[in-house]
Parts: sequence; C-alpha cells; structure tokens
Amino acid sequence: MKSSYTADIGLEVHAELQTQSKMFCACPVVDLTEAAPNTAVCPVCAGMPGTLPVVNARAVDYALRVALALECDIAETSQFARKNYFYPDLPKGYQISQYELPLAERGILPVRTDQGWLDIRIRRVHLEEDTGKLTHVQERNGETYSLIDLNRAGIPLLEIVSEPDMHTIEQVRAYTHGLRSLLRYLNVNSGDLEKGVIRFEANVSVRPKGCEKLGTRVEIKNLNSFRTMTAAITYELERQTALLESGGTVAQETLGWDETEEVTLSQRSKEEAHDYRYFPEPDLPPLVISKEQIESARAQVPERPDRRYRRFVTDFGLDAYQAELLTKEKAVADYFEALLTEMDQPDPQIAANWILGELFGVMHTHEDMMHKVKISPTDLAVLLTFVQQERINSATAKSILATMYETGSKPQDIIRDKGLEKISDREKLKGIVRDVLAAHPQEVKAYREGKSTLYQWFFGQVMRATNGRADPALVGEFLKEEL
Repeated sequence: MKSSYTADIGLEVHAELQTQSKMFCACPVVDLTEAAPNTAVCPVCAGMPGTLPVVNARAVDYALRVALALECDIAETSQFARKNYFYPDLPKGYQISQYELPLAERGILPVRTDQGWLDIRIRRVHLEEDTGKLTHVQERNGETYSLIDLNRAGIPLLEIVSEPDMHTIEQVRAYTHGLRSLLRYLNVNSGDLEKGVIRFEANVSVRPKGCEKLGTRVEIKNLNSFRTMTAAITYELERQTALLESGGTVAQETLGWDETEEVTLSQRSKEEAHDYRYFPEPDLPPLVISKEQIESARAQVPERPDRRYRRFVTDFGLDAYQAELLTKEKAVADYFEALLTEMDQPDPQIAANWILGELFGVMHTHEDMMHKVKISPTDLAVLLTFVQQERINSATAKSILATMYETGSKPQDIIRDKGLEKISDREKLKGIVRDVLAAHPQEVKAYREGKSTLYQWFFGQVMRATNGRADPALVGEFLKEEL
C-alpha cells in the first residue's frame, strides 16, 4: 500500500454455530467433509412449500454468548427477515436472516498488533441460515455441470460485521485470528477453516491520505482461508491504488477471487439492501430475549483471550511470545493455570517453558491436541516439583515426561521403579569421578598437557556412568578438583 493512500477495510465474518441441529429444523448438523451429500435434509431446509421454520434455541444462546463477549448491545426484540435472491444453493429462493432489527449491535474487539493494541468496532451481530454447497465439475471432454449438496442448507450461521477500522493487512490478520480464537474460547465454532465453518467477505476501499471521506468500496465474496483473504485484499488494495493514480475511478461492485490467476474478478454491480427486497419473515414471530436469557448466556462467557493475554503478561511476568502461545487456545491457557495451582512452588516461567517446550514436543510426536493431552496438570506439577527440589535433573525429567505420556504412569512411580533420583551424595559422586579419571589415564595426561576440550568429554563420561543422574554442579566441582 503506497503511502499516499489510506486503506479502509471492514470484514463480514460468517461463522457456523456448533449446534446439534439446524437453525429452523431438526436435521442434524453434519461434517460436510465426511457426510454423504444430501443425507441431512428435510422438507424444511430443502425449502418445500407448506413447511414452517422453528427457531433453534441453542443457536440463539450461542449467538448471545458471542455478542456479549464482544460487548455488544443486545436487542430485547429482534426480527427475522427474508433476504430474497435466486441462486442454485438457496433452495427456498430466499434466506432467513436479520436486517433492520439484528440481535446485537455496537460491540468491540481489541486486537494486538506490532504497533500496539487496536480496538475494532463491531457494527452488528445477527443470526441467519447457511446456504447449500455447490460443487462445479468439469469433465475431460469439456462438459461442465454443478452438483448441489443441501447438508449445509439451514445450518445456524452467525454474521459478525465490523466497521472499516482496519487499515493494514497486519490488522486484518490480527482481527480475524483474534475473532477465531474468541469463537473457539466460547466453544460455539471449531475454527476449522478447511471445513468451511468460518468464511470471510471483505469490504475494501482506498482514499487519499488526509481525506476524511471514505473511498468507493468493493466487496470481495467467499474468502475461505486466511491466506486467500489476505491475498485478495492485498491485490485489491494495489489494484484500486493503481487505478486512482492513473486517473481512473473505482466502481462499486461485488468481486470474486480467482485462486488460479490470483486476481479479483467482477461478479456483479454492488447490491443495495433494496435489491434483496427484505421484509419480515411472516412464519416467525419477533425474537424476544429476556433478561434471564441474557444473564444465563453471560454466565457461559469465559475470560476473553485478549484479557487473558494481558493478565498473563502483567500478573505472571510472561513475555509477549509466551503469553500469545498460551492464550491462543483456551485449553492451553486452562492447563497452564491449573498447573500453577498444582505446583508446590508456583513458577510461571517454569510452567510456561515446560508446556510450550517439552509437553508440546511430546504432543506433536503423538499428533495430539491439548484437549486430548495424556498428562494431567497434577502429574506434571509432581514432576516439576522433583526438578525444583533438585531430586532429578532436567534431562531425566524430559525422559520421564515421555514415559508418562506413553504409559500413563505417575512420575513418582517411574522415578522410584527406575531409581532415577539425582545423585547428590558428595562422597559417592567424588568416588565416581575418581573412577572415571583412573580408567582414562591417557586422556587425563592429554588434558593436563593443554587439551582443554577433553573436559566436556570427562563430564559426559561421568554422566554416562551415573545414567544421567549425577548432580551436574557437583560433577563440575569434583572434575576441576581432580584434574
């Protein structure tokens, strides 16, 4: 983005809600990557005449949790509306959404960037139903056709619309990653972009630097990954800037993203609200939210990731990198705090290092996520207590951790059964050092004649003779004495 222009970027994020059934019928919500096409469909979500929708109460509760976490104003009465347009993936010929009276408005999401914290304003949060999914097929003989899968049609969808408060790609990344993390914290969306459960649409415009009036915006539809989203927005900002600099004008339109050519393509002139002929859904009454519903949903809202990040830095003294990794996933942050609670001598640095280093390492080896971790915070705390009390060294502790993960054994049992406690008896250890040196007279002679690199070799021989159990500090002390 050239310095003579300012970018203004707003995002519409569509997040599927992890309910068991669809938004307006009892059909199950299935994994679209696994379920056979058109197996989770009924007359309601297929748009058959004479069917009536019924609102999914769990979807409303999940939407309230998101809106409250974003500090939105909740509407006591909101209204479902028909958004009319014709497309093969929309079986009814209209989508049940919310327009004039959305569920929530005027929220905020703070995000962390290289320039500091930035507050992204949330314009509105509203409920709607998802569409079906089209698969376009091109045969080898050149014949093309499309297949429709209605398993996705009617899945509860939450649309979160931001104000155009982002001005750089870094800010876009920070906002989308932060919002994804929040949805996962709330346990309302899995965050699996590869499964299409979160999709982005970007509103992009540029204006001369110093000009207060926003430029003509375009909307880029159906961006299904972080990489695609950032590539499309980057391209569009460069295209608009070049167009304005050459004396041209930006047309208000809806664009698509061509993955192969990596360019935006015009789909149609930009629709206005009247093009959709919104009107209140006649088959659904207004959605009335009671104070009890709001408070019940509020009780299910955990500490927001950005607040937890700040607390980990302020209260625990963690650096930005540690705090970011620990708070990105709720399960990891929960594990960290549980580990501190269980430790005899709570030490945030030790806890963070062991989770981010050794525990993540064995989890990666076994291809496990934190919610499937096989070592409890209590057992890891016991292991770390042995380290803190210098009853075992770090190398031994790492080996014990791997055994714990593979066998499910308690650390104290492994240490007892294998005799792994650190050797700290001064006389015993001094004797082992003398035995090692006595067994290698030629190496001792070479060391005393100036080959100082042999010191590390002697150190390794002592550690090998004790199966890694020797106190390293005492080994160093006695080696220097004897040599």
